[in-house]
Amino acid sequence: MPGISLVVCVSKEQDLLKRLLRDTADCYDDLVVVHDGPEAIDQDTRVDQLVAEYGGRFFVRPRSFQQESHWPFAWKQARNAWILRLDADEVPSTELKNWLQAFCARPEPDKSTAGYTCIWPLWDGQRTVTKYWPNGRIFLFHKDRVRFFGMAEQVPIPDGKFEALQLILEHRPTRKSFGFSNLLLRKQAYHWRRVIAQSLLGKPTDLQCWRWTSEQWPEIWEEIRQRPFRTAFYRLMMWPLFNMRQMKRVEGRVILSAIAFTGIHHCLVALMYWYLRLSRSNT
Repeated sequence: MPGISLVVCVSKEQDLLKRLLRDTADCYDDLVVVHDGPEAIDQDTRVDQLVAEYGGRFFVRPRSFQQESHWPFAWKQARNAWILRLDADEVPSTELKNWLQAFCARPEPDKSTAGYTCIWPLWDGQRTVTKYWPNGRIFLFHKDRVRFFGMAEQVPIPDGKFEALQLILEHRPTRKSFGFSNLLLRKQAYHWRRVIAQSLLGKPTDLQCWRWTSEQWPEIWEEIRQRPFRTAFYRLMMWPLFNMRQMKRVEGRVILSAIAFTGIHHCLVALMYWYLRLSRSNT
């Protein structure tokens, strides 16, 4: 029977983490929490004590303003091969929790199965506003069947396949989980775009890696490196149309700020990459 390690990377977020650990207590048998920066042990943010209360192991890593750079370290600490990757501001639905409990009681899945994805509904700050979109959120995977490099917004790449489940993982931050304010007013979004652009100036192997040995970038990033302006324009114009078609099909309606988000974001990443590349060539 497969065991599950819940791995969470946080930056303070004590109240959100407490909610997550409370709601998932019966879904794993190993807990690893990594904190981005030393603030975890400040007097007002004793995240380490909270993790200890739930029988977990706690690690403090250098501040990087992202979680992806910590994942290879965190996965190495996990005692089980199956990694439950949840964020502090997420809440599994009852059906998803029941599925996780049943998963641990079943035989080990076939080796061709690298992991599982779920539905990740939009959140307006008070309630979910979609039922089936977006989907494809990787929430459980076998750490020896995926490869990864630690760049912001990069996801594990499977050796085999991810099985799509019609189960819900609710994303419940203290703000809206989508919208133009997240894209244009949130400082973290600007930081992530710069981190991605700076990473693309080098090789993926320059980053913290998990079973990743290739110096070649996946196509989604290599297109930005090779043709930043063309890629920026294409994703700005075409990705919202793809999202609109999918959202209309599964939800029966369209939320403009939701379908436009990824296209605008990747357009800005491509332009930031072009700017940094130009600046480096002029020095």
